[in-house]
Amino acid sequence: MTEPQFFIPLWADLLGVGLGGIQGAMFASGFQGQRRLDLLGVAIIGILIGMGGGLIRDLLLGQPPATLQNNWYLVTAGGAAIIGMLLAGLLNRANAIIVGLDAVVIGMFGAFGTSKALGLGVPPVPAVFIGVCAAVGGSILRDVIMGLPVAIMHVGSLYAVAAAAGCAVIVIANALGVNLALAGVIGIVVTAVIRVLAVAFDLSLPEQRRLYRRKVAAETGTIPIVKP
Repeated sequence: MTEPQFFIPLWADLLGVGLGGIQGAMFASGFQGQRRLDLLGVAIIGILIGMGGGLIRDLLLGQPPATLQNNWYLVTAGGAAIIGMLLAGLLNRANAIIVGLDAVVIGMFGAFGTSKALGLGVPPVPAVFIGVCAAVGGSILRDVIMGLPVAIMHVGSLYAVAAAAGCAVIVIANALGVNLALAGVIGIVVTAVIRVLAVAFDLSLPEQRRLYRRKVAAETGTIPIVKP
């Protein structure tokens, strides 16, 4: 792997970690009943969301995880998780805020992943893939640890699709001569807008349906047709 031609500013990376930590803690704080979490559990979920995307990004790129090379990442994620818990307790109806933060966090991690991959010389298609993995990686870890269905595997608002669109925009904009920093900002906006609109208008990909075998020629007459 070559030396990177693009560096993610520390403040920007920490901002993504912090927003992810707040969003993750607010999400976890909303669970009641059997999935009710204690303060440590909520903090862990917040830290996972805050740091998970960056860890996955750097592991896929074969780079030393940036989140483990500086004290401020864990401190920021932990502090943000505490803030998220406090906000969740003060706001009874935080769903809109959670969705908004979620959209921004997805966009930031996707943009950082794609931009860093392009800066390291990764081809466009794999760069988009890395960006999407970074965008949704934290939520996958969250769902697995909390024993929830993995959100991106089921019918729902356009989560990974929004990330993929934003990452693709970054690649296209960079190919057209836009510098990676500006392309990243554009990608964040595109991802966030698509995600928020998808939630607001309940948009999702078509649900997988059972496939039916049909007779397409006389020779297939001996093959039974599956009926509902």
